Amino acid sequence: MTKRKALTLIVYSPALVGKDGRTLDVVHGLEKALPGLRLEWRLSEGGRPIALPQRDAWLVENIEDGGFPLVCNGDESYPVTVWGMGKSGLLSAGGQDQFEVHAKLPLGEPVITAAANVLEGMAEGARAFWGHASPYGYGSEVAQQFRRSPHGPERSPRGLPMLNLPEKLPAPEIPCFLGWLNYWSAAAAKAIGFPDPARDAELLSRARRTPLSGWVVQLTDAPLDYDNPAHLDALKRAYERFPEIGGRAAP
Repeated sequence: MTKRKALTLIVYSPALVGKDGRTLDVVHGLEKALPGLRLEWRLSEGGRPIALPQRDAWLVENIEDGGFPLVCNGDESYPVTVWGMGKSGLLSAGGQDQFEVHAKLPLGEPVITAAANVLEGMAEGARAFWGHASPYGYGSEVAQQFRRSPHGPERSPRGLPMLNLPEKLPAPEIPCFLGWLNYWSAAAAKAIGFPDPARDAELLSRARRTPLSGWVVQLTDAPLDYDNPAHLDALKRAYERFPEIGGRAAP
C-alpha cells in the first residue's frame, strides 16, 4: 500500500468490551459505503490472501488485545484493508483506553467519491469520538506539529500550529489534529464549538450530519495536498478556528 497513492482512515473510539459487536459494525459499514466491496479475506504470513467463508464469526472469535486482525478484499491489484487495535490509556487522551480502527484504500476516483461515506461507516460503526481520512503521507506532516518540548517552536516547518501529544489532551472527544475529511461525533463537535453558523459557512458547505448526530467535515474539495498553498491556507484557517483541536485551548 505504501508504493501507491492511498487514502488512510483512522477512527478513535471507546475501548472494546469482550466480543464487541462494533467490530462487525465497522466492517459492514465499510462494505456498505463502497458498493461491491467484500472484506472476506485475511492475509497469510507471506502476505497472500486467504478466503474467510465465515468472516463474521472468524472476526468476532479473533478479537484480542482490544482489537481485531486485518481483513481485506483479496485483490492484490486494488487492495482494501481494515484492522483494529487497542491503545493504552497511558498514550490516549483523557487517560482512557481506546479502540483504533485503521483502513487503507487506493486513492482513485471511486474512493475519493465515496470517501465521506467510508469514513462515516467506519466511525459510526465504531461509535468513534473522532476520526479522519487523509492521503498517505499525512503522518509525517502531523508528526512535525506535535509539541515534544515546552521550549520547542511555535510553528511547524509548514507554518502550522504546534499540537499537544494525544496523551496530553484532557478528554478523548477532543480531536488531536485535522485531516482532509474529519469525523466529529456529537461530543467532539460540542467540545470544539462546531458548528457556529456565523463562522463556519465555508466548512458547512462541505459538511454533513450523520445518523448518530455527528459530522463529516471536508476541508478541501480535492484530497489534502500539503504542497498546495490553497490547501495549506484552508488547513491554517481551520486550526485558527478551532484552537481546542490539539489541546491548544481549553474546550
